[in-house]
Amino acid sequence: MDIDSLVQRINELARKAKSEGLTEEETTERANLREIYLGNIRRNFRQQLETIEFVDDDTSKGNDGLKH
Repeated sequence: MDIDSLVQRINELARKAKSEGLTEEETTERANLREIYLGNIRRNFRQQLETIEFVDDDTSKGNDGLKH
């Protein structure tokens, strides 16, 4: 399931929960979809963090020995 259809289904279930309530199956589906969505967000964020490089480790450039 791609991210757009995942978000669309989560939103459909949220609207239904507000208007008329969810069945047990729908509540379980919503929880599973949310976990998939959050897992995707965490994975993307972790990938972004892993690509960060520190390029200035030289303390003689006037940063008073502060580490970044």
